[in-house]
Amino acid sequence: MQGQRIRARDMPDHFREEHVKSKAQQAPDSGDILLTIFLKHDQSQNVDQIQGTLAEREWWDRFPPAGTEVVSWTVAMGLGQIVTLKLPASKLGIVNLELERSAWGVFSTECYVTYDFVPVRERIRKRYHEGEWNRGKKARKK
Repeated sequence: MQGQRIRARDMPDHFREEHVKSKAQQAPDSGDILLTIFLKHDQSQNVDQIQGTLAEREWWDRFPPAGTEVVSWTVAMGLGQIVTLKLPASKLGIVNLELERSAWGVFSTECYVTYDFVPVRERIRKRYHEGEWNRGKKARKK
């Protein structure tokens, strides 16, 4: 199963419904997407070397590019930084270009289009507690 893509039409109905609701809730008609970027530290360099290279490349002025919004920027010790941006799909290319210009050689990068699962989780949890998936069992207490 690893490496196979799951199409929405192949999802169980309840997951497909939640997926569609979440997508609609995430960016209603705005064309905005969430992009989560893993900036994995090059551990052959110390922090002073990393910051020196980032300064030479004007990283802190260039990233994220204009027209994007930082939703979160966290550090995962031993991994690096995890940045989630909200941006119009039309800005995806410039985000990629700035990563290539400024981050490569300091970080290895991984990018994923993401969405906020919290509202979906809450709807699923509510339906679960109401007994929707309990198959004859009593509804669970909250």
